[in-house]
Amino acid sequence: MTLPVRKPDWLRVRLPAGPEQDAFQSLKSKFRGRGLHTVCEEARCPNIFECWGQGTATVMILGETCTRGCRFCSVKTGKPGGIVDPLEPENTALSLAEMGLAYVVLTMVDRDDLPDGGAAHLSETVRRIKHHSPDLRVETLVGDFLGNRDDVRTVVQEGRPEVFAHNVEVVPRLQRTIRDARCSWDRSIATLAAAKELGSAVTKSSLMVGLGEQRDEVLDAMRSLRAADVDVLTIGQYLRPTKRHAPVQRYVEPAEFLDYERAGLAMGFRYVASGPLVRSSYRAAEAFLRGLASGETTAGETPSMNRYGRKRKLAVLS
Repeated sequence: MTLPVRKPDWLRVRLPAGPEQDAFQSLKSKFRGRGLHTVCEEARCPNIFECWGQGTATVMILGETCTRGCRFCSVKTGKPGGIVDPLEPENTALSLAEMGLAYVVLTMVDRDDLPDGGAAHLSETVRRIKHHSPDLRVETLVGDFLGNRDDVRTVVQEGRPEVFAHNVEVVPRLQRTIRDARCSWDRSIATLAAAKELGSAVTKSSLMVGLGEQRDEVLDAMRSLRAADVDVLTIGQYLRPTKRHAPVQRYVEPAEFLDYERAGLAMGFRYVASGPLVRSSYRAAEAFLRGLASGETTAGETPSMNRYGRKRKLAVLS
């Protein structure tokens, strides 16, 4: 399929100005000064200016080198050699405490070089965060731990995050062509189901569209996620990070995203964020605080559309 030379209007990204620009520069300076790696920059997220300008960002732990090489992701792939920074959990927690945030999404690169995939390190980071910031809500966005249920147990029961997130990324038919060969739909579904069975109060996943999937495939994938008792779903447009990555097959129109949102709520998801610029961690704090924390689904709104006043600064750190 031949795409138009220019992206459609609904994919245009607004540059920050005024206080939002100041907030963006402030967060950027803090991340640089503390040596934190941001997914916003590593993954070339289109929302970086808007999210950082509103105090929302993504930062990952366990280094910046992933052991897997998915065709949609621009995070560096390589062999970390089993190296882990033992001071990272405490330093990350102290940095977050200084920022005065309300919600954190803590994500990680895949670390297949570690015996537990980094589960213990991640859990210790969550514990240190909660020690220094007892009121901070924590979402962990993790890999599949090669299907090891004990590693999922470590995150859920030892780290005790408020939300356990793992992304299936694309519909089942596209798994082999878009994700790393070590990933699979069945393994991802099993990871999410295990997290809920092991005691996670809220589970979350994400789908990208625009990679050649059909509408019925998206709906079938959503039903499969609900069957695994997933509570929160985000759906967004895939955007090609570089020419080395999988090409975009089509730009999905906003009306179709709204259709997926309505269908997801009808299926029983507690919250659905579906829109062209929605990302897995895009305003995750807003989604959680407005929706799940109050026991509402906030039907008809998506994080890409909402605007509301905040008493505290919200952020996503992955």
